[in-house]
Amino acid sequence: MVVAPESVGMTSKGLERVKALFNEQIEQGLHPGAAMAVYRHGKLVLDIHGGMADEEAGKPVNEDTLFVIFSSTKPLAAFCWHLLWERGLLEMGDWIGDRWPEFREGGKEDVTVKHVLTHTGGFPDTPAELTPDKMVDWDACVAAVAKAPPRFRPGEAIAYHSLNFGWVVGEVLRRVDGRPISQFLQEEVTEPLGMNDFYLGLPASEEGRVAKLYVSEEIETPEVVAVFNQPAIHQAVIPAANGISTARDLARFYAMLGMSGELDGVEVIRSGVIRYVAAVQEEGKDVLSDNEVKLGLGFAVDDPRMGSQRSSGRYNHSIGHSGFGSSVGWVDLAERLAVAIITNGVRGEESNEERLRALSEAVRDACVYS
Repeated sequence: MVVAPESVGMTSKGLERVKALFNEQIEQGLHPGAAMAVYRHGKLVLDIHGGMADEEAGKPVNEDTLFVIFSSTKPLAAFCWHLLWERGLLEMGDWIGDRWPEFREGGKEDVTVKHVLTHTGGFPDTPAELTPDKMVDWDACVAAVAKAPPRFRPGEAIAYHSLNFGWVVGEVLRRVDGRPISQFLQEEVTEPLGMNDFYLGLPASEEGRVAKLYVSEEIETPEVVAVFNQPAIHQAVIPAANGISTARDLARFYAMLGMSGELDGVEVIRSGVIRYVAAVQEEGKDVLSDNEVKLGLGFAVDDPRMGSQRSSGRYNHSIGHSGFGSSVGWVDLAERLAVAIITNGVRGEESNEERLRALSEAVRDACVYS
């Protein structure tokens, strides 16, 4: 339930500006449809949607429309490892090959848990044999990643592991805990938090709720949009890339982090773990994208799409993740401010960053700072 913004340190006038900008972006054609949610101090203060879920069918976005969130899925996959670490079942220095012996093939025996979470494992390239039709087969995916040769030595370079990240997280989790990552995430995170509209592996019965993806301007890889419009891909488990959610559910995950691991009386993880995984672990240029990045353990830190950080200090960061030219979820830990912005229009890096940053800045401007 949406609460009065003034009760949690936000202004109605500021949130009206957020709504106006949100609608303006749709009217300008930056994307066909979108949804956005904001939590402050663990309370939902904004839950809005607009535009078209399917332009050809004339189907508008409604409050229950689901969106593909691409790599905005990664922090939730990583969080499964954080829970294992909290429980003493996994350590940041553990070699992946000790939990998954086949992974040592091709020279990856020195890759650790921390390397994977910080994209410094050295094996960023999706195996060529994993064409979209193979990505629905978990065993085929993990077998291909296990034998994939590294491009860099572990720790040598930041190189974004766009899809391999998720398969490694999921397979190690399965071997340690026994549950597939989709089941673990549901039972340990989304169900306890009441995130009933977050899916990693969409039930076929929910397919009609998913907004169609569109290429909203010229991009380098438009074929990705076509792939992620396929029901088979929606229903597969691709932990780095195919989460499907409403904005309010994605924001709720970040609200839990902002409230030190507990939301509405449900404790999911200890606050000390959040502080540790949110601290900057790697900083510098990603050798694949040539972008300057700051990385925690499974999170991007102070990404421009999250707006400008208002507070400073070792632990006063905004953490989250963006998804392929279309979405972002984040939390300002110091301000207990959690935001999710999801669109079905994929744009190039520069214009996507501009639209998401503008909305994030507007949210920050609506806060009352002590």
